[in-house]
Formats: sequence, C-alpha cells, structure tokens
Amino acid sequence: MPRPKTHDDALRVRLLDRAGELLSTEGPSALSLRRLAADVNTSTTAVYSLFGGKPALLDALYQEAFRRFAERLEAVAHTDDPVEDLVRIGLAYRCGALADPQFYLVMFSKVVPDFKPSEQTDALAACAFRPAVAAARRAVESGAYAEDVAPEQIALAMWGLVHGLVSLELNGNLPAGLEIAPVFERALRAQADGWRA
Repeated sequence: MPRPKTHDDALRVRLLDRAGELLSTEGPSALSLRRLAADVNTSTTAVYSLFGGKPALLDALYQEAFRRFAERLEAVAHTDDPVEDLVRIGLAYRCGALADPQFYLVMFSKVVPDFKPSEQTDALAACAFRPAVAAARRAVESGAYAEDVAPEQIALAMWGLVHGLVSLELNGNLPAGLEIAPVFERALRAQADGWRA
C-alpha cells in the first residue's frame, strides 16, 4: 500500500496562510522557514519540498493572495446595469480584504522591500483590476457614463476609494469613534454616480 502524500495542497495553503499572517503582523524578519514549519506543525523539509526555498515561497504567497482576490472580484455577476456592477465589485473588494486580511497587506504594500514578483505574479495582480475596468467600460459604452474619461481612470478612482477605506479599516487607522462599515457602500455609490453622463 502506498504511503499517503503528506506534502499536499492543504498543507501548501496552510503554509501560505501562516506566511501571510507572519508577514502582515510581524514583518519580514518573522518569516523564517523553520518558524513557518513549526507554526504549521510540519517540517522544513515539507516547506522546501512544496516551495523550494524562501524566494519561491514568497512568490507563491503573492500568487495565492492575488489569485484569491481576483477570483472574488471576477465572481461578481454581470447585470444589465454596469454602474451597479461596479459598485458590487467595490463591495466584493472589501469582502475579499476582510476575508483574507493576512494577504491584503502583503499584496498592497512593500512588506518585503526587496521582493521582485515573477511575471506570473504580475499577471495575477493585473487580473484583480480587470473586472472594475470591464464594468466601467460597459458603463461608458452603454451611455451611463460620460465618454470624456477612460474606463481605466474610472476603475482606478473606484479602486483608490475602496483601497483607502479598506486600508484604514484593516490597519486600525480610523479616527476614534468612526467605522467604515456604515458608510462604505454609500461612499462607493456616490463615487460611482459621480461619473454619470
């Protein structure tokens, strides 16, 4: 009877989740392969077997983060109202960030200053932005949005708004007594309506 495979995808995901937690809460000095393996109750051999070393682990971490994030945004169904779709993509952005906070800081900051992503990682990062651009393009083409601004600029403005609010929320940088949740959707809708023809 063959030995069960212990270095499987479930272990890979647990290692990536924990690596994201270490980086986002304690910084790059906390991420050693030995500590990561111990935290996930496996061996450094397993980490090397799955990733080949720390640079490949970091690239896999970024890929996993952007893959999950892009999947959430791409899962927003298209409707007959592209402006509403853009709002729903913004809502999905926040949901994705709150679901995987250990990845959010890793994706959108220089938490590992010397890290150079692979071309595959860059491609996955670009995928996350595409749903917003596609919805903005449909809004322009349908006449809901004015034609004097490129869809990419409209999507970027929405992206900046949600990124700023979510970053304040996740990093605990809100003024005392204020919360994002009660105003997030309203701010998003106001921004989306501001582009109407």
